[in-house]
Amino acid sequence: MSFKEKFKLWVDVVNDALDSFVPEKDTPEKTIYSAMRYSLMAGGKRLRPILAFAVCEILDGDRDEVLPYACAIEMIHTYSLIHDDMPCMDNDDYRRGRLTNHKVYGEGVAVLAGDALLNYAFELMLNYTMQNDNNLKGKVRAMQIIAKASGSSGMIGGQIVDLESEGKKISETTMNYIHKCKTGALIKAPVLAAAAICNASENELERLEEFAEKIGLAFQIKDDILDVEGSLEVMGKPTGSDAVNEKSTFVTLYGIEESKRMLCEITEQAINSLSIFGEKRDFLVQLAKYLVERDN
Repeated sequence: MSFKEKFKLWVDVVNDALDSFVPEKDTPEKTIYSAMRYSLMAGGKRLRPILAFAVCEILDGDRDEVLPYACAIEMIHTYSLIHDDMPCMDNDDYRRGRLTNHKVYGEGVAVLAGDALLNYAFELMLNYTMQNDNNLKGKVRAMQIIAKASGSSGMIGGQIVDLESEGKKISETTMNYIHKCKTGALIKAPVLAAAAICNASENELERLEEFAEKIGLAFQIKDDILDVEGSLEVMGKPTGSDAVNEKSTFVTLYGIEESKRMLCEITEQAINSLSIFGEKRDFLVQLAKYLVERDN
């Protein structure tokens, strides 16, 4: 099976699972399910669940055991996008080629939809863990990893520093901290969570963690480049928002050409960190290259 075929297969698996985990409901609170699904089922690369599946495959794990945790991370990621798009944050009108959640449902419902996705992510993981209590330590460790990556020392921590840095000239150290937490934490989480569930050895875990850190940084550099060179038609969201919000990025600090050079270098480092896995690493290698070449 080719990289593209496997990627599509896994995206379909994730989409089917998310559709079943968060169904429409004809109940008094039905609006919240509609708003949750509006953003959750709007498409996207499903990069984070795909990373979890790929790690599971490398470690000869059971994908069904990883699936609920992978989907929970996608719910958390989606909640963060709903809140990130709101007027009090980045004030974006479009996401994934359609109106943002608050433009459709209003700000109050959008806040609650994000909150509901975050809470349901943990409900999903806890329910599955209680019903399937084999390898309990590994599953609890996975939830701990996801909770920390989502919280005040992870994604939210990066978001607050990013918010407070708007309109200011910040150091390279501060910018790297923002990206490591805001973007990198939720890219690292599915890698480490899957590794915990699939009982990775110390050496395997070390290499996978290195890969995740590098690929998270590469992902952000590419995003910064696309914010300058991309288009609304291709990306499904406005470009140039970093400049409008006066944010420091890799492009503003290093320029476009140096950012592209750094992107290639860091991606190569990420790929090299997987050498111990031999041919089993092929999908993750192709995924790393795909992230460099993507146009959205």
